[in-house]
Amino acid sequence: MPLSGRAVVTGGGRGIGKSIARELAAAGMRVLVTGRTQEQIEAVAREIGGRALVGDVSKREDVERWASEAGEVDLLVCNAGISGLETPLGDPDEWWRTFEVNVLGLYLCCNAFASGMVERGSGRIVNIASGAAYQPPRERQPTAYGSSKAAVHRFSELLAADLAPKNVFVFSISPGLVRTEMTKRFPEDAPWTPPECAPRLVQALATAEFDALAGRYLHAEHDNVDELLDRIDEVRERDLNAIRLRR
Repeated sequence: MPLSGRAVVTGGGRGIGKSIARELAAAGMRVLVTGRTQEQIEAVAREIGGRALVGDVSKREDVERWASEAGEVDLLVCNAGISGLETPLGDPDEWWRTFEVNVLGLYLCCNAFASGMVERGSGRIVNIASGAAYQPPRERQPTAYGSSKAAVHRFSELLAADLAPKNVFVFSISPGLVRTEMTKRFPEDAPWTPPECAPRLVQALATAEFDALAGRYLHAEHDNVDELLDRIDEVRERDLNAIRLRR
């Protein structure tokens, strides 16, 4: 579906963020990509006819500068993230750095851009979470990454409940296991997700068709967009696509 308006994609210089930026631009949006590596985001911006915003999502001054320079934003995609430690425990500073990027950075972006959306009475936010937020732990699974992504989803659900009455809709999605620099450590026979799934889901969420599912946890591969559209009432009535304690 053709789109219009302006989108910001954090971590848009490579991997999943780069693919999302391309998809949104191809659909008709003017896309601003953010990241710490100037060369990468400028290359993406040139390719899609967008704009590059250099900076670190975990630094308030950078995020607030982005919001000031971006102007009116219709869609915010909080994609920037790091995997952090490879072991359950380790250096405390490195462990906390994962939360600074994955959680604080996402919060700072939502905080900076949502105010303008609320003021205009329109906007959408897509936060990139992960299956690591809810899947059973594997042996020696890093604690920082999964914990941070669980926080991302819970934050998204709470924020969605607050902003939906103001016509601003927040979603959290899992892109699946996509081949990127971050997933090099996974074996060749891992259950890889086609790289086009996450961009297509984000594009769909940028429309008004799925606003009723704000706050739900959507999986780029397993929640087929066409089928999901037909299941919106069922998802809401049965409280599906949500992380819940079942006693």
